[in-house]
Amino acid sequence: MTNFSFQQTQSNNTLRKIPILICIIAFAIAVSYALSKLGILIGLTLLILPFLFYFLYFLFTYPKFGLYSTVFMGFAANGLTRYINAPLGLAIDALLVLTYLAIYFKKEKYDWSKAKNGLTYAAIIWMAYSFFQIFNPEARSFEAWFYAMRGVSLYMLLAIPLVLVLFDSKNDLDKFLHIWLIMSVLGTLAGMKQLIIGVDSYEQAWLDAGAAKQHILFGKLRVFSFYSDAGQFGAAQGHAMVVSMILFLGGNLSLRRKIFYLSAFFLSLYGMMISGTRGAMAVPALGFMTYFLLSKNFKVFGAGVMVGAAVFVFLKFTKIAQGVYAVNRMRTALDPNDASLLVRLENQKKLSTYLASRPFGGGIGSAGSWGLRFSPNSFLAQTPTDSWFVKIWAEEGMIGLTLHLAILFFIAIKAGIVLWKMPISPLRQKLIAIFSGMIGIYMASYGNGILGQMPTGILMYVGWAFLFMKSEEAQ
Repeated sequence: MTNFSFQQTQSNNTLRKIPILICIIAFAIAVSYALSKLGILIGLTLLILPFLFYFLYFLFTYPKFGLYSTVFMGFAANGLTRYINAPLGLAIDALLVLTYLAIYFKKEKYDWSKAKNGLTYAAIIWMAYSFFQIFNPEARSFEAWFYAMRGVSLYMLLAIPLVLVLFDSKNDLDKFLHIWLIMSVLGTLAGMKQLIIGVDSYEQAWLDAGAAKQHILFGKLRVFSFYSDAGQFGAAQGHAMVVSMILFLGGNLSLRRKIFYLSAFFLSLYGMMISGTRGAMAVPALGFMTYFLLSKNFKVFGAGVMVGAAVFVFLKFTKIAQGVYAVNRMRTALDPNDASLLVRLENQKKLSTYLASRPFGGGIGSAGSWGLRFSPNSFLAQTPTDSWFVKIWAEEGMIGLTLHLAILFFIAIKAGIVLWKMPISPLRQKLIAIFSGMIGIYMASYGNGILGQMPTGILMYVGWAFLFMKSEEAQ
């Protein structure tokens, strides 16, 4: 009887496997047919489908995965568009919306009261102002508004409540920081490949399409890695540089983590230098000064000021290492007669005259790349903004810029006060790392259009949410 039962079970298991085996064989035949008859793109699409289904299953089972995937895509999407002719930027929208759907369909109850705080309300206010920009009489294109407002305000509104509700442990903070630094390290390695070996055919095609004008200066490549451009790459590497060093300086770290953080610091420093992005220097300059201040150790603060002064003197008043391209590029950032700076100041004068009678600006999406795409002959499309804050001023007017700056200062002041009062702990060190990097990005965004672009945008929004979790606890 026992033997019969065992054989029966084996037989039943074999029978259960037959439909699965048939499905696998049928799927393999379908992919083979698609490859031979319909082309490689259709075949590869079919091949990817099982992985896509598994990804969706995992996301709907574990909604936090949607947020981790969003951070990952913030890094990867821009680079992938050079290889795949598809609007991959919309993948970030899709991931955020899918995460909301996963929460809705999951039986587990989530505490949405966690999202009721000043940061969420600030995001709602900023999104509301962006929404009313649809009715701006100066706006040229609704389509331009749709594409551009996502990075300006929509991602901020969608991401912040999700982080506040889903990320409820220190482990979530660690995972976020580690994904950030791992992707930054990979970014440097990809950049080193471009510098040492050369760009591949897809990257060369991107350069030939017009990007070479900003990325090849005096015969030297400004490395862009898998980021949108060299400016974003440099600032993002400076951001990671600040965060990794502050984490390294924290106590109670394992040897493995110390090695990881220190390696991330040096690789990010190198990545920032080979990007040739002068404005990126503002990120570590302001970021580390913020850390020194929040450390409450005035000896450390004084030493930090002296190191910063030494770097300034080295770049401003000496010609040492002038033949090193990265040093030469950074040195020009301190030259008040630099041709690039003079052009930027001239453009801002033109914008000031144009915007004097337009308090709400020219409409979201009217400047920069979206302006060139949807209203190429307009004044704002033809006048480079260069800076994130100048872009906000041009598109949303002095009223929009004032509101935007008020929100940024509100976040900085509230989080800064909480961190100043918070007792020394590993958690405080991690939050200070996020906060210090944030202050550096604020400053660098005056020189380049950084803050709302990926991956910096999503890193800032998630970081803000972590800072406000502690701010709400402190009340």
